[in-house]
Amino acid sequence: MFKDIQQTIEDKIKAYCAANDIPLAALKWTAIPFSGEWGMSTSFFQTAADEVRAGKGKKLPVPQRAQEIAEQVKAEVGGVEGISHAEAVKGYLNVYFKTSDYARRVVDEVLSAGDDFGRGRPKGERVMVEYAQPNTHHSFHIGHARNTILGEVLARLVEFAGFDTIRASYPGDIGLGVITVLWAYDRFYKGQEPQGVHERGQWLLKIYAEATAKLEKKENETPEEAAQRESYDAERREMLRKWDAGDPYVRELWNTTREWSLDELREVLKMLDVNIDVWFYESTAHELGKEIVDELIAKGIADDERPEGPVIVKIDKKLGLSKEKYRTMVILRSDGTALYSTNDLALAKQKFEQYHVDRSIYVVDFRQSLHFQQVFKILELWGFPQAPKCYHLAYGYVTLPEGAMSARRGRVVLFKEVYDEAVRRVLSLETERSGNIPENERVKIAEQIGLGALVYSMLAVDNNKDIVFDINEALSFDGRTGPYIQNAHVRANSILKKANVQAANLQPAAFNFELTKHEIELIEQISRFPDAVQQAANEYRPLVMAAYAYDLANAFHSFYHAVPVLQSEDENIKNARLRLVAAAKQVIANSLRLLDIQAPEVM
Repeated sequence: MFKDIQQTIEDKIKAYCAANDIPLAALKWTAIPFSGEWGMSTSFFQTAADEVRAGKGKKLPVPQRAQEIAEQVKAEVGGVEGISHAEAVKGYLNVYFKTSDYARRVVDEVLSAGDDFGRGRPKGERVMVEYAQPNTHHSFHIGHARNTILGEVLARLVEFAGFDTIRASYPGDIGLGVITVLWAYDRFYKGQEPQGVHERGQWLLKIYAEATAKLEKKENETPEEAAQRESYDAERREMLRKWDAGDPYVRELWNTTREWSLDELREVLKMLDVNIDVWFYESTAHELGKEIVDELIAKGIADDERPEGPVIVKIDKKLGLSKEKYRTMVILRSDGTALYSTNDLALAKQKFEQYHVDRSIYVVDFRQSLHFQQVFKILELWGFPQAPKCYHLAYGYVTLPEGAMSARRGRVVLFKEVYDEAVRRVLSLETERSGNIPENERVKIAEQIGLGALVYSMLAVDNNKDIVFDINEALSFDGRTGPYIQNAHVRANSILKKANVQAANLQPAAFNFELTKHEIELIEQISRFPDAVQQAANEYRPLVMAAYAYDLANAFHSFYHAVPVLQSEDENIKNARLRLVAAAKQVIANSLRLLDIQAPEVM
């Protein structure tokens, strides 16, 4: 906020320091919360320390010199328009704005920028966010939803913050788990598949659970049962061998069933308003991965211990570390078959060279933390300058009240089932409360609210923590929930609708009256939005935006209950408050959009 005033102040400080041979360090500003006035603050401790190191100045202790510099520059900024006063306190320069000007400028800037309010300047870097990548031949469950929602929200945040952003998905479409479904389908179920995108995806998950049961050793199994199990296992492994050899029948079967899974995934992504730009597949990376191993051996990064052993990278040794940290990573088995490490190294090379990615973010659960630390260090040894900017956004389990989910056991909560239940519950409430709204509109509203509740339940918990998914809690409309934030948008819209005005035609107004504590808090929260965007993007933390959206909605609900808007007798106060409501509505909508949650007009 107020970049023009900040720039004017910085120019004056720089001019003063240059004229007095003071080695000015970069100025970092922080907002001063309202305490009679709003303001911003910057420190001169680094400048004072740099001056001492350079052998300049009066050889004063750093705290004393920082305070002296703050007092000297204070006189330079006192005459800047829009500033009420400045003060030097313990090495900090505190600059305060005129309250009426600050409030007016915050509201005016929001209404002027609209959907772009809070958007960061272009950063000159390209970010690829990799997410929404369940294994094929399964069905999309609530754990996959956490991955997809975290990835999509992070992509929206970094894009809005000013980074050129590419959304990528890397589904696991091959491996023994996939072949297990393929084998069981071909052996027991071929030609029985149901119709419908979600039905077929869910059916494949059922086949996987049943096939796993057939292949697992049972207690007290008879010799005949053991022989049958071993025969089944030999059949599926032979199918994997045939797939690897490019057998036309197996490949065609694989392509057909794989497409069923991808159809369901694409349908779910459409429901979540997720648009993937680049699709990578494990089956493709599988081939590319083997090609890069020879390059790593030739560069002396990898050690080839075949045929007795695998191809490995002794990461700690190559980095010259005396203590074990990254250990040794196997990048190719002794029989020449690839691993996840092989594929991820090949995929990273493709991202850097084909897509010119500067930052690569992997949204993958916490169990892969060491794996990605090792991959990133091998990329560093390989010579990729992007390696230090690779980041693993880890997240915890999504479990059920009765325990962990398990696709092998068929004990999962399917996303589509939860979504349908959410919409059903909301529609039931909407029918009771909003009988005057046409049915087709009620359905749309129910979809917006139900999905908003599910999405926010995945974002309101820190990504490093596990979630015990309880549908009743997720669909609650009280407290820290998506519907609570959506309702703030609805209430703001209702005030503007009753006033029969839109943001574009609101009359100009001055905030030259005594603001209530609720107005102050609301203006404070609105002004924080651009910084919240940058913080969430820079830290790769969707939770920052989720928490901000709740705080903003909470401030608006308090304002809504305590401050008269349409009943204001003074026309200027009424117009000012209407503009504040419109600004709040806009920032709530912007926040919800970044959280991949729709902003309904009514509910």
